[in-house]
Amino acid sequence: MNIAIYGAGSLGTIMGAFLSESDANVDLIDVNQAHVDKLNEEGAHVVGATDYRHAVHAITPDEVNKRYDIILLLTKQVFNQQVIPKVRDILKFNGTVVSLQNGIPEELIQEVLPPANIVAGSVEFGATFEGPGISRLTTEFDTFKNNAIQIGELDGAVTERTKAIQKALEPIGGISVSDNLPGTKWAKLIINSALSGMSAATNSTYGDVMDDPIGAKAAVYAMNEVVKVGKSNGIEFEKLSVLNSEAFAEITDEKAQIEIMKESLKASRSIEASMLQDLRKGRATEINYINGAVTKIGKANGILTPVNDLIVDIVSKAQDNKKVPDFDESMGQFKKLFDTNK
Repeated sequence: MNIAIYGAGSLGTIMGAFLSESDANVDLIDVNQAHVDKLNEEGAHVVGATDYRHAVHAITPDEVNKRYDIILLLTKQVFNQQVIPKVRDILKFNGTVVSLQNGIPEELIQEVLPPANIVAGSVEFGATFEGPGISRLTTEFDTFKNNAIQIGELDGAVTERTKAIQKALEPIGGISVSDNLPGTKWAKLIINSALSGMSAATNSTYGDVMDDPIGAKAAVYAMNEVVKVGKSNGIEFEKLSVLNSEAFAEITDEKAQIEIMKESLKASRSIEASMLQDLRKGRATEINYINGAVTKIGKANGILTPVNDLIVDIVSKAQDNKKVPDFDESMGQFKKLFDTNK
């Protein structure tokens, strides 16, 4: 079996390290030549919650000379118009693209690939790119090994295909099959919008956000906005390993919600959003595909999303100005928002 990890950055490097233990032919594909070279020379090195190294085979997109049975799609959504046609061209006729991107990109992917070639999912661990050949696992190792990825068919069916992909990916860690893919993706969007959005908007870790009273309040408000928008769009939210979103949304006490979030994220406190990492490198972020997707759908459905709106505004301005947000300044903006809406 030929498996490609397309976009072997922080997450893909970790997946590639463990997946290369299997009998499959695994290629890590990335545009970063220095990273590709180091992976081939010294293997994929996972640090942080573990210290693990495994030999891998890495190539650039231009070096691909085969077609794949499974392609794990991990590139940023901002590159989808260029990437998806390339992925289509290296996929076997009956092969499967497993979309593991942040947000809800499947509609765009289906403009290029038929649903029969798509399985989507949700990555449930965090990672930071440390440099060529090295990725830091920022989720506790046992949590990662028990709950690494959820996958599922677009129509929610549990099929022989999803079971086969689950088995093929098991060397990575815990792989579960969802019978409610939209609910799974939107549940992940809750975390991405609230914690990743706040991490990027405040230049901090998930733990830093939740330790700050204003940050914790903003994160919880952002999550509640996502739930309202999702429900207005007919979504039935699935449970993630870190959060039962339906049960969370039914709690009306703000302090109780904050405590649940703090408890749920104990294993993920050190995570910094990939959007924040992009801001530090002066790159385009996925803000329009994460928090921006929430605000766009909310506006269309008549749902107010003031906290997500502010997150989009802060991150977009930082992106345009090639700067990283200031923690105190951003928290001041969220405090002002709450004071105004009292």
